[in-house]
Amino acid sequence: MNTRSNRSAAWAVIRLMAVTGMIFVAAGCAGFGAQPWERDLLAEKQMQLEPSAVDAALDAHMYFSKEASSGGAGFGGGGCGCN
Repeated sequence: MNTRSNRSAAWAVIRLMAVTGMIFVAAGCAGFGAQPWERDLLAEKQMQLEPSAVDAALDAHMYFSKEASSGGAGFGGGGCGCN
């Protein structure tokens, strides 16, 4: 009888440690993201993933026009231009 109560107490401690760990992990992720005073820097043209719309369009055109490309970026068919 004593070993059964020890076993259940051990499981209770393990559960408590697991829940505490999950709370710490969830709380650690709460600080991610841009703060309001940082958003002006992130909105600058140099901080964009693709700062030039022309370059982005040319890259997209080369991507779906390559020989034997099929279905890239939501386009159907191959790169032969027959679709």
